[in-house]
Amino acid sequence: MKTCVSSYSFSRYVRESGATQLQLISLAKEMGFDAIEFTDLCPPEGVDVLDYAKQLREEAEKLSMPIANYTIGADFLNAEDLDAEIERLYTRVDIAQALGALGMRHDATGGYKGPEKKYKTFDDALPILAKGCRAVTEYAAAKGITTMVENHGFFCQDSTRVEKLVHAVGHENFGLLVDIGNFLCADDPSVTAVSRVANFARHVHIKDFHIKSGSEPDPGNGWFRTRGGNYLRGAIVGHGNVPVMQCLSILKRSEYDGFVSIEFEGIESNLDALSTGLENLKRYIEMA
Repeated sequence: MKTCVSSYSFSRYVRESGATQLQLISLAKEMGFDAIEFTDLCPPEGVDVLDYAKQLREEAEKLSMPIANYTIGADFLNAEDLDAEIERLYTRVDIAQALGALGMRHDATGGYKGPEKKYKTFDDALPILAKGCRAVTEYAAAKGITTMVENHGFFCQDSTRVEKLVHAVGHENFGLLVDIGNFLCADDPSVTAVSRVANFARHVHIKDFHIKSGSEPDPGNGWFRTRGGNYLRGAIVGHGNVPVMQCLSILKRSEYDGFVSIEFEGIESNLDALSTGLENLKRYIEMA
């Protein structure tokens, strides 16, 4: 396995320093990561997004720093026009290709909107989600881009649900971005969840969380609630309660040998957190 870092992990640093995504490539290289991934793109004013993607690719190639993945939002379930949403994602595949990214992660949905959602299940949504994901991955396959959905957004987050989605799409170019921490947002234990879907992994997010029971008082700033009402706070890799090394071991046994990307969203300084997290991650990969 090779290490990677999501540009999302630098969010606070970017806000405070004014650093650009272009500058993050050399920063990630200096920190010791093997690759970088980008969440959306933020081109400077007046710069076309495709041109910016090409600039990022040129910088990454100059530094021998692969762009492992491109991560974007999507919602097939609530789109006013499903075909239009699919067409929009085709343009994002084109951006992934311009980046030289190995894969592209897009959302499937955040869940039903409106009063009728009370009576709808994930299985009701599955045919629409599968149709959207299949259309995008067929387009992407022709361009050499693997597509995937992440366990993300509460509604499409449980391991059983994303497993169903992979089977419903039924295309060899489609898989999962397995975020080992995100399963906890749906109160799905990481070890159980990762072991269920490891064979579908096309990219991996290493995310750690501090966890508190929902029966305790609200811990305050930095914490959010899971679907079942427990409390989570983003943690430095190795400092939280997610069994990171055990999850890596599960992935190794499933013969996953791709990038494992730190996605940090804690309250600590980004650079300090990523430095410590990378040190721990490298050690865990060796030990797993």
